[in-house]
Amino acid sequence: MSIFSKIAAGEIPSYKCAEDDHFYAFLDINPLTKGHTLVIPKREVDYFFDLSDEEISAMQVFAKHVAVAIKKAIPCVKVGQAVIGLEVRHAHIHLVPMQREGDLNFSNKKLSLTAEEMRQTADAILASFNA
Repeated sequence: MSIFSKIAAGEIPSYKCAEDDHFYAFLDINPLTKGHTLVIPKREVDYFFDLSDEEISAMQVFAKHVAVAIKKAIPCVKVGQAVIGLEVRHAHIHLVPMQREGDLNFSNKKLSLTAEEMRQTADAILASFNA
């Protein structure tokens, strides 16, 4: 079982931003920017393109709703999306609030946010998602 599956199952704590029956979104613990969120399918699949067409479509729609919630909760120009998936063997989408294109560069130094900042950020995104 991947670390992301354990997070979605509630076995490992996370900063939840959104959830439905099939997908889970939570803050990245090594964020590029404040509000950097990961969207995962609850069904464990290693490679994004091994998901069925229906799952990819549904995951993109879920990610869109999460991105809209992020943009409401975090001041940004746009929310960028990346699917890289080499660091954890569980399909996932990165949603990154951006002020400029360079904010989506995964070589950038990661932010160090307090647990309270992470909790407040996740709560704000979750409230916007559920609104």
